Formats: sequence, structure tokens, C-alpha cells
Amino acid sequence: MKIAYQGEPGAFSEAAARRVDPDAPLIPCRSFDEVFDTVQSGAASYGVLPIENSIGGSIHRNYDLLLERSLPIVGEVELPVVHHLLALPGATLDGLRRVYSHPQGLAQCERFLRTLTNVEIIATYDTAGSAKMVADAKMLDAGAIASARAGDVFGLQSLAASVQDFDDNITRFLVVGATPLPNRAPDKTSIVFSLPNEPGSLFKALSVFALRGISLTKLESRPIPGRPWEYLFYVDLAAARDEVHCTRALAHLGEFAPLLRTLGTYASWKTHEGLQPDPFEVVS
Repeated sequence: MKIAYQGEPGAFSEAAARRVDPDAPLIPCRSFDEVFDTVQSGAASYGVLPIENSIGGSIHRNYDLLLERSLPIVGEVELPVVHHLLALPGATLDGLRRVYSHPQGLAQCERFLRTLTNVEIIATYDTAGSAKMVADAKMLDAGAIASARAGDVFGLQSLAASVQDFDDNITRFLVVGATPLPNRAPDKTSIVFSLPNEPGSLFKALSVFALRGISLTKLESRPIPGRPWEYLFYVDLAAARDEVHCTRALAHLGEFAPLLRTLGTYASWKTHEGLQPDPFEVVS
């Protein structure tokens, strides 16, 4: 099978894809939309997409794409993220005037970046892509926030290691595809629903899970385009969709939710963590 991911070689999404299957051929994509396109066209069996980071929060575009596209979630991956400030050999910290990275990478290193003086912070489409840009343009006065592997791929040195704000910096990725991942029993379900704008509607919605002892591991609201101040609710449930109590909870929710869609039922990362080690992961 082939796996699509967003970014250049050396991106954290590449490392996450390796955790799905270390031997699978990988297809780098320019954007998250392109990841979906690549899987839907059949050029890749699965796509890997970041959905939230323990420091920077949610990647909202991917929540929207899960609703816009028809590919279900079939798995998840958690990846420890260690950021480095990369630059060309010979560059110095004092000589930097620009630092590039993906907005999430910049958000995760905010405290460190505030210590840099006379340096412009510039957001780009990808962490590893920022490293590639610095290398290709031979910018001695610029650096990139990216992985150690990105430095190896593009011939950059690390001017500062582990520059993320917190040591426990973890990104959760979703795996999307038309077929379930092999040998992974579902124990988690992701859904999205809307509610009528009336008192107690969210309390009523969440109670269908509380009454059946189903834990919510994530609750995210997103605005509904074209309907100001109305929202969709994305929820992760600690139960497989086909478990009786989950099936009944969803049926109950469907009685009053104008929109209810299951985005996927899949194995949570804890059930197979460590079975697919990342050969490129650098933790220091």
C-alpha cells in the first residue's frame, strides 16, 4: 500500500506515515486537500493528516475536510514532536534575520522565538518545506523550525535543539482511507453533528453518551459556513460504533440532531502504540 502525507520529506507527517507502515511507499503532497485527492483517486491507499497538537491545538482545516470529503477515518497515530532551529552550515544564531516554519511549528516554539532579537518570524506551508526553502535559496541569514531529519535531508545544521515550549509536545494524526487498516480492532468513533439553537440542546446531546457510560475524549466546535453563529460539533467517543451502547447513543442523538454523521470507527493509538516504530524519529 502507498500512504500520502502533506509536506516535504523530513516533515513530521512523513514520520507519522512511517508509524502506520514503515515499509509503505510514501507520497508527499503540497496540501491537505491534495492528500484527500491522492487517496480518493486511488494513487494512495491511505492518507495521514495532523488533527491536533498538545501545545498548538487543533488543525481546523482538517476538521472541515473530514466533513467535506467522503473518506472515513480508519486509524490514528500519535507522534512526539521535537523541533530544531535549522540553518545552513556556517550560519550563526546572531546572524539570523528570518525564521520560517508552518504556523503550528511556530506556535509550538513561541517562547523560544521570543528570545530572538531582530528576527522576522514567517509562516509557510510546511516545516520541512521551510528547511528546503532555506537550503535551496542558500539563505545564510535565515533559519527554519523543523525536525532533525529535515536537517539531514536538506543539509542544514541545528543551531538549537528541542526548542518547543514543552517537552510533552505530541501531535495526533488521523489516517483516512476507503478500507480499514488491517489487524486493528476499533475502540474509538469520531462523529460530527449539528443542533437546534435552543436552550439545553448541547446538554441533551452529550447526555446520550453520559447516560450510557461512554467517555468523550475530544469535543470541538466549528462554524457552519453561510450560517453565522451556528456550529458543528466534532466528538471523539471511547467506543466502537458497533458496540451496542454506542449504537443506541447515536440512534438517540439522531432523533433530535438535524445532522449526524459518523466520520469513522477505528483503533485508538494506545491499542497498538509501539508496534510500528518510526525509523526516522529523533527525540533529542
